[in-house]
Amino acid sequence: MNSKVIILDTTLRDGEQALQTSLNTKEKLKIAFCLEKAGVDIMEVGFPISSPGDFKSVQTISKNIKNSKICSLARCIEKDIDIAAEAMSTCDSFRIHIFLATSTLHIESKLRKNFNEIIDMAVFSVKKALRYTDDIEFSCEDASRTTIDNLCRIVEKLIHSGVKTINIPDTVGYSIPNELSYIIKNLLERVPNIHKSIISVHCHNDLGMAVGNSISAIQAGARQIEGTINGIGERAGNTALEEIIMAIKVRKDILGVSTNINHQEIYRTSQIVSRICNMPIPPNKAIVGSNAFSHSSGIHQDGVLKNRENYEIIDPSSIGLKKIKLNLTSRSGRAAIKYYMNEMGYKDSDYNIDKLYIAFLKLADKKGQVFDYDLEALAFINEQQDKSEYFTLKFLSVQSISNNLSTASVTLLCGNKINIESATTNNGPVDAIYQALNRITHFPIILHKFELIAKGKGKDALGQVNILVKYKQRKFHGVGLATDIIQSSAQAMINVLNNIWKAKQVNKNLKNLKK
Repeated sequence: MNSKVIILDTTLRDGEQALQTSLNTKEKLKIAFCLEKAGVDIMEVGFPISSPGDFKSVQTISKNIKNSKICSLARCIEKDIDIAAEAMSTCDSFRIHIFLATSTLHIESKLRKNFNEIIDMAVFSVKKALRYTDDIEFSCEDASRTTIDNLCRIVEKLIHSGVKTINIPDTVGYSIPNELSYIIKNLLERVPNIHKSIISVHCHNDLGMAVGNSISAIQAGARQIEGTINGIGERAGNTALEEIIMAIKVRKDILGVSTNINHQEIYRTSQIVSRICNMPIPPNKAIVGSNAFSHSSGIHQDGVLKNRENYEIIDPSSIGLKKIKLNLTSRSGRAAIKYYMNEMGYKDSDYNIDKLYIAFLKLADKKGQVFDYDLEALAFINEQQDKSEYFTLKFLSVQSISNNLSTASVTLLCGNKINIESATTNNGPVDAIYQALNRITHFPIILHKFELIAKGKGKDALGQVNILVKYKQRKFHGVGLATDIIQSSAQAMINVLNNIWKAKQVNKNLKNLKK
């Protein structure tokens, strides 16, 4: 049996659809480039029929990604398949991933059909998709709750129709490891043409067993694993790919398989996905959590100092985690910045050196000493907040006095027009800033979430503010970064206002096109 396990990443499809706010095309492309650099075999980048935005994202990623196969999702509906193929038409080779429920529960209560009709729909859709590509994956939705007889029956028909990858999803995270391995073993033993297809699994984490189920499936004979970076996804999430990948690497003695993944890119990819998706990584998260390689117990500290392997089964450097102390000052030049960014695994195309250098100089003047996490954070924020944005904060003044009143004065550049506004509130300086900005823009915004994260340690740590707002039934995410949390709070709202403005322009253009 093949010892290579194919990694299908669905961060940009199954992971993204569970976020509080949808990612834009630029953000999705950034993640896609990271996944490509990490060496994922296949990336499922969207569900093109779901929206014009998703179609555009799939189309853009298809044009730019060269080293990973692009895959799109489609229901057993002809138009879904046509649109999926159209979105990926610039690729030399692509995959169409079709899905249809096969469990009795779903067939009867959701689809209102019988199993024979399900087989007919599935086979018809496969034949339709084969007009565009010979790489078809079929997911038997809710497979873990489908009777084994029915599952074997439909899988045989699908493979006979030309399906190269059969996916067995544990759609609602119901299965436990020995149940899933039982399903895989039965398919291998009972389906006569199973050797013509690769068995894949797509596990959800509702009972906290997604990774365990995926590992048991590999041991039973599955050779494709589907999951997401950091395990993001619907409800409790998907299989965390970084955990699967490192389990395969560390326990090769037991599993006897390998992947094509570039392990050095795991940590960086995890961090970028976390930031762009606004999904913080829990400190105790396996592999990529901030506590994953920390030791508090005196006994453990002593053991690690004597021999790292006493209490660490993974070398932090093997996932690209480098603890680099940067002694950079305002006298440092661009060459030094580029050198250290390269040391952290970033390419020149990942950031704008001129913008990063300007931001670095300002921070160096404030802090004196700059660290790797400072540069990384600055590079990310500068990418989020381009100077060509419609709204630009030109001046900010805040006063708070003992009677709890706070007053904010704001000068905002709106396109080519300067607007000045002030606001007074007893709810604090941040609320005063936001009220002043809202008076200028006249956007009826409701603040849903405000989160402050310290990027670094000590009094000079950068403060990153993440906010989530609601505007006309849509949610928008904003981020700001500065040593002053008042300044970072203002930047986060400016980021949101620019995102809203862009959305309004898109809607305006769509209306004009319809006319």
